[in-house]
Amino acid sequence: MDKLDFIPIILGSDSNAYGMARSFYEEYQVSSIALGKGQLPPTQNSNIISVEVYKDLDKPDVFQNTLIQKAKELKSKADKLILIASSDNYAELIIRNKEVLEQYYIVPFVSEELMDQLIYKENFYEVCEKYNIDYPKTLICTPEDKDNIEPSFEFPVVIKASDSLSYAVCNFKGKKKAYIVNDKEEFRDVIDKIYLSGYNGNLIIQEYIPGDDSEMRVLNCYSGKDQKVKMMCLGRVLLEDCTPLLVGNYVGIINEYNQHIYNKYKAFLEEIGFEGFANFDMKYDRRDGKYKLFEMNLRQGRSSYFVTGSGYNLARYLVEDRVYNKEQEIVFADNEHLWLSVSKGLLLKYLNDKSLQSEVKKLIKQNKYCSTLDYKEDFNMKRFIKNLSYNYEYYKRFKRYYEKKY
Repeated sequence: MDKLDFIPIILGSDSNAYGMARSFYEEYQVSSIALGKGQLPPTQNSNIISVEVYKDLDKPDVFQNTLIQKAKELKSKADKLILIASSDNYAELIIRNKEVLEQYYIVPFVSEELMDQLIYKENFYEVCEKYNIDYPKTLICTPEDKDNIEPSFEFPVVIKASDSLSYAVCNFKGKKKAYIVNDKEEFRDVIDKIYLSGYNGNLIIQEYIPGDDSEMRVLNCYSGKDQKVKMMCLGRVLLEDCTPLLVGNYVGIINEYNQHIYNKYKAFLEEIGFEGFANFDMKYDRRDGKYKLFEMNLRQGRSSYFVTGSGYNLARYLVEDRVYNKEQEIVFADNEHLWLSVSKGLLLKYLNDKSLQSEVKKLIKQNKYCSTLDYKEDFNMKRFIKNLSYNYEYYKRFKRYYEKKY
């Protein structure tokens, strides 16, 4: 068997991992290897991605040793190995071990120093101030001032953990990824519950930006090893997951072109010296006409297959840059396309904006739509049945949890 130019090594086994594996396969007909603590349904029974399970993979010593050993095993099969993260946790582990891992892998991620400025939300909002990035009015709650803190802006307010990795291991009744609270009593109750669960990090308290899910925007970018942006693709969110622990994950996106946003974030990424994939979540504030940034991820977004599906293959920008060392002119995505991870019927049922409903129907009629997990080249009955079950589960979730936003 001929030696491959490269093999993608993807950390994680969720739909993000599958989307990246699909991107690599569509462009280069190369299958991916995923390493994870378990195997989640999106990557099961697949011919384009194989999953190897290491239960303690998220422990730093196990992580480094496992990746080094895997690289040695694959040395004879490919000239290069590319590391991809499908979650914040894996992205952080890669970056913390970047110096060692670069001896074995292509590691398209930022430095540890830059990461620490970007992943902790209180640090990140300082960066936003420095580079004139708009964000919601924000207050930091430390464990020391949790009993006395009060918001300096009007209710409703949003409460979320600054250290999402530490928060992920805390368990308590009523836990959510983010909370929208409407009065002081609810405000106090949420803060108490979070800290009683064992969480010891800071909390971010922000003003609530009015509007439903369709006011959200998601921007995915790739920056080359020369720290120049190569691709930017903006999406308008149609609908978010309403499951308490999955709030903020998108289930419907339509591509949107906005050169002002592209220019602003291109300048930001290049000024800070960014490398690799970046994902930005922001919301349009109709009160002042600005897009307020909530979060930045140092990896492609969970819903990032919408980029590949609309004609801008994520894997291509990475491989042409890092494997084949080709020069690339920046691409500002402007194709019209629909991405969804729930059924078309569910999306249309809970999409409130009539003009967006019409746009969705038009794109479906024109066959300009896709779903990450619905891939004909990877079809088999086991995957088909799992996808049916997945879609049915979402009907139940929306019936139970959905609340209209204003």
